[in-house]
Amino acid sequence: MAQSAEALRFLRAPGRLPHGRRVYAIGDIHGRRAKLATLHRLIADDMAARPTKSVVLVHLGDYINQGPDSAGVIALLAAGPPLPRLQVVNLLGDHERMLLDALSGDRAAATDWLWAGGRDALASWGLDPGLPREEWEAALPPDHVAWLRGLALTHREGDYLFVHGGIRPGVTLDRQSRDDLVSMRQPFLSTEQDFGVIVVHGHASHPAVQIMANRIGLDTGAGTGGTLTCAVLEDDVVGLIAV
Repeated sequence: MAQSAEALRFLRAPGRLPHGRRVYAIGDIHGRRAKLATLHRLIADDMAARPTKSVVLVHLGDYINQGPDSAGVIALLAAGPPLPRLQVVNLLGDHERMLLDALSGDRAAATDWLWAGGRDALASWGLDPGLPREEWEAALPPDHVAWLRGLALTHREGDYLFVHGGIRPGVTLDRQSRDDLVSMRQPFLSTEQDFGVIVVHGHASHPAVQIMANRIGLDTGAGTGGTLTCAVLEDDVVGLIAV
């Protein structure tokens, strides 16, 4: 069920943004285009109901695989911001990383990607999942591939660091590896270490949003039938919109 902008309730957040700055951060989408479009509409409703000085929309990665319309999700996001003049940041997820590695000639990555839901993704592009790797790689829409190649690894706002997977405890932010940023689970999820930032992430699916002292987890299982969730961060509070 969609949660309307009017129903938005705020909790104390573990971090703070500069006054007048708002971040909408959306967790793992995994081929759920209809849910994403609905969530974008609810964000537009909230922006209209509660105008603020500046806004950024962050998608936390994992746009493809699992759900039925990976191609539709990429087409929607590659078309540009859902609202005029809205800043949008699109982050790299591990499923996109596997596909990009496959497109760079990594046969093991291609096998991993197909196993992780890539066959359904290929079908959404109208491609036969049984095609030889070289054929489906060549048949992917060039504008979709270009969009995937342009995905960012991280984004910073105020006290918050936005990544898909997480960060490795004990390693400075400037020395984090790409693999950890897009694929990290443990020991990141279980540590209570102060990272110096609040990490807002997806990747680790959980039935409910996890708001901890050092991180906020937003993968609520949309790809496998759960909700698609957006955190609304402003000042020192966080609200949630889910569909």
